[in-house]
Amino acid sequence: MQLHANAALSLNQRRRMVVRVVEDGWSLTKAAEAAEVSERTCSKWVGRYRAEGEAGLRDRSSAPQRIPHRTAADRVEVIEALRRLRMTSSEIAECLGMALSTVSAVLKRIGLGKLSRLDPLEPPNRYVRRQAGELLHIDVKKLGKINGAGWRVTGNKASQNANRRARRRGGPRGWEFVHVCIDDATRLAYAEVLADEKAATAVAFLRRALAFYRAHGIRVERVMTDNGAAYRSIAHALACRALGIRHLRTRPRRPRTNGKAERFIKTMMAGWNDGAIYGSSRERAAALDGWLWTYNHRRRHGALGHKPPIARLDELNNLARSYS
Repeated sequence: MQLHANAALSLNQRRRMVVRVVEDGWSLTKAAEAAEVSERTCSKWVGRYRAEGEAGLRDRSSAPQRIPHRTAADRVEVIEALRRLRMTSSEIAECLGMALSTVSAVLKRIGLGKLSRLDPLEPPNRYVRRQAGELLHIDVKKLGKINGAGWRVTGNKASQNANRRARRRGGPRGWEFVHVCIDDATRLAYAEVLADEKAATAVAFLRRALAFYRAHGIRVERVMTDNGAAYRSIAHALACRALGIRHLRTRPRRPRTNGKAERFIKTMMAGWNDGAIYGSSRERAAALDGWLWTYNHRRRHGALGHKPPIARLDELNNLARSYS
C-alpha cells in the first residue's frame, strides 16, 4: 500500500481520519490504513486534535521557535546604523569584531545588502502625451563606420588598426551619426544616418522629420532634445521658430528625461545595427528604412497594448474624429 507524506493530507482528510478514531471508535491502524498514511502519522494528528481541537489539524511553520545563536537585536541596530553611515560590510565587521559572513547575513536580512538601497533613484516621471504630435523626442547615436572588410570602428585596438589601414587606402574611416525622432503618443519613429551632428545637419533632419510626420497626418507642436551644441545653437532656435514648434531641452545630467528616444535607440541598435552583418556602412544605412518600416508597422510595442505604432496612430485619429 502506498503511504502519503504528511503534507499530502488536506485539512478535511485529517479531520475525517481523527474523527474516525476519537468519535467513531476506529483503531489507529484501521484509520491510518483508510487514509493511506502510517500509523505514526495518524497517531500524531489524533494527539494534536485531542490537545488543541480543530486548530491542531492545521499546518505549522517549520521554522524554529527560537534561534539561540542569532545576532542580538541591539547588535543588529548598531550594524544598521553603521551601514547608514555608508560603511561597507568589511568595515562594519572589523569595527564590531564580528565575522564578515554574519554582518553580510544581517544586512541582507534587514534589506541593506546593497549600498544603493540607502539612496534609491528618484521614481521615474512616466508620462504619455494624449495626441500624436504633441511631443517628439529627438536624439543622436554615434556609430563607427564599417570598412570594406567588415571592420567597425570602435575603441578596441584591432578596430583602430583596421581604421588606420582604411585611411591609408582612402576607404571609410571615422564616425557617422544616426539622428532619431520618435513621437511620444504613438511611438511612430523616423531616423537617418548622417555624416555629423552639427547644427545645420540637425536642422535639416528636423525639417525632413516634420515632413515625415505630416505625411502621416501629424502636426508637430513640440520637440525635446538633450543639451548638445547643435540643439543650443542659434540656427536650431531660429528653425524651430520658423517652423512654429516649441523646443524643450532635458534637465542637465538627466538623460532619462528623454527616455523614449534613449529606449528607441537601444531597440534600434539591437535590431538594426547588431541584428545583421554588413559589409560596409552604406549597406548598413540602406537597411535602416526597412527596419524602420517593420518597427512602425509590424513590431508590437509593450507600451501600446502590444500594438505597432501605426495601429496606435489609427486609434488616436479615430478617437479624435469621434469627438469632432
